Amino acid sequence: MQLDQLNFHHLFYFWRVAKLGHLTRAAEELHTSQSAVSSQIRQLEERLADALFVREGRRLRLTDTGQLVLAYAENIFGLGQEMLGRLQGRTAGVTRLRVGSVATLSRNYQENWIRPLLADPSLVLTLESGLLEGLIARLLQHQLDVVLANETVPADPSRPLHCRFLGSQTISLVGPAKRWQAQSLRMPEDLDGQEIALPGPRHALRAQFDALCASAGVSPRLRAEVDDMAMLRLIARDSGWLTVLPEVVVQDELRAGVLVTVARSSALQERFYAITTPQRFRMEALERLMERLPEA
Repeated sequence: MQLDQLNFHHLFYFWRVAKLGHLTRAAEELHTSQSAVSSQIRQLEERLADALFVREGRRLRLTDTGQLVLAYAENIFGLGQEMLGRLQGRTAGVTRLRVGSVATLSRNYQENWIRPLLADPSLVLTLESGLLEGLIARLLQHQLDVVLANETVPADPSRPLHCRFLGSQTISLVGPAKRWQAQSLRMPEDLDGQEIALPGPRHALRAQFDALCASAGVSPRLRAEVDDMAMLRLIARDSGWLTVLPEVVVQDELRAGVLVTVARSSALQERFYAITTPQRFRMEALERLMERLPEA
């Protein structure tokens, strides 16, 4: 059976019967006869070459095949309802918010940003990460609603984008508490020869740090450079080296006293942006997030 042979009208009738568990109720809801509903479902079963229901008294029970088909029908028609609600400006029902974030962005920052939505039962979150250009391409194709980034995107009339500044954070030098609990360093003056882990070359703040060290004539001993902030967090926690990163990356370790802040530099700032396309159809949940700066 090919997709173009699937009758979605039949599938819709099946979906309503499966949700209600009763032919008569489904027929009343659909403003048609019980025999018409039965006929639609029978034709769907013939196309699929398998039974979708078995009768138990006056009720219908889904077969294994029926359970599988229902799962797909829920997605198909649930997204259809969501689409209509979005187009008509309604907030009722389930809303799907699709968030992309660049791979070099702290997952703690991302979680802090979406935290107000986690208790909303009407919202389904889709979260993914990747390279900025790939995420922007998906945004322009309406496969994402917003991209979180730590750099802006160049202006390009052929791809209109809105880049909203969310805030910034001073970059810190952190180290293991057992060694650095009562000590502090100047950054970058005291870093010459110090074992250090840094964000990878693709990270927005790496060029800032390298330029700062070059201007002061210091050369830290590079032990690791890591693009992924989740991995850099583990390196900071377990290596014993000093690590340059935004404190939001290791917020839990700092609160627990596993790591301590050894130095900060106001010359190093990570900036956070929310990138969207011009929206004809408003998403209230997204607009609320765009107006707030997450706590570090």
